[in-house]
Amino acid sequence: MENRQKEEIREALRRYVAKYPSQNKAAQSLRGTSAATLSAILGGKWENISADMWRNLQAQVGDMGQAEWRTAETTASQEMRFALEDAQRWKNVTWVVGEAGCGKTTTARQYEAEHSEVFYILCSEDMRRGDFIRDIARRIGIRTDGQTLRDSLDAITSALVQMERPLLVFDEADKLNERVFHYFIDLYNRLEERCGIVFFSTAYIKRRMRNGLRYDKKGYNEIDSRIGRKFFELEPTRPNDVYAVCTLNGVTDKDRISEIIRETEECGFDLRRVKKAVHRARRMREQEAFER
Repeated sequence: MENRQKEEIREALRRYVAKYPSQNKAAQSLRGTSAATLSAILGGKWENISADMWRNLQAQVGDMGQAEWRTAETTASQEMRFALEDAQRWKNVTWVVGEAGCGKTTTARQYEAEHSEVFYILCSEDMRRGDFIRDIARRIGIRTDGQTLRDSLDAITSALVQMERPLLVFDEADKLNERVFHYFIDLYNRLEERCGIVFFSTAYIKRRMRNGLRYDKKGYNEIDSRIGRKFFELEPTRPNDVYAVCTLNGVTDKDRISEIIRETEECGFDLRRVKKAVHRARRMREQEAFER
């Protein structure tokens, strides 16, 4: 890894650490990283830091590829920011629904990076209750070694209620299995009006909630009530959003932009597909310039 990349990671790490009350708390929130390692990197004494550790930190504190890619403000991202800001300010609960590829994860991660007391948790189908609670604790900077789940939940609650404007952001929350899904009720009851909570997911959650309510499944009525019995549904990505992505990332030729819009329309303007199309257009432009 080149020194330039290490400097970029160090700067991203410095910004990350600044979000926590102490460097030790920041170290506890990162996987496989000690406070001593953070001190060495931030102090520029990284001769003994392995390449694996650099890559580990790069994955956790920021995507260094963003230097070559700029994220446009789409209609959906503006709506997501509104939901996040509202939940953090008023300490309410919102479930945001949007199709895959509309920028949910990107917006959530950016918001976390830009604001203090915001903690992003990526959910998965194989998450158990212990994983769910420990992931929340780790992101806050709490060590749970030797603690029961109840003790860990107590520690999470205690830490969050002492903050001024805490916000928990759960991405891909529709993937949580039933047992973990129910844990949200306990979490909400402890943090009501003390901490904002935002869930991000695809529209699948609407069918899951509808079925849960229809068959009176345990916990679904309580969860539905706690999110206000309404999902915050994002506007779909539109051609003007694709246009903004293209121009912000150096593709300004109208014919090329029209081609990208036509190509990505078939997949609902999935922003991952748009990004690939923009990269291809940039490579083609570079190749054409080289051949002249």
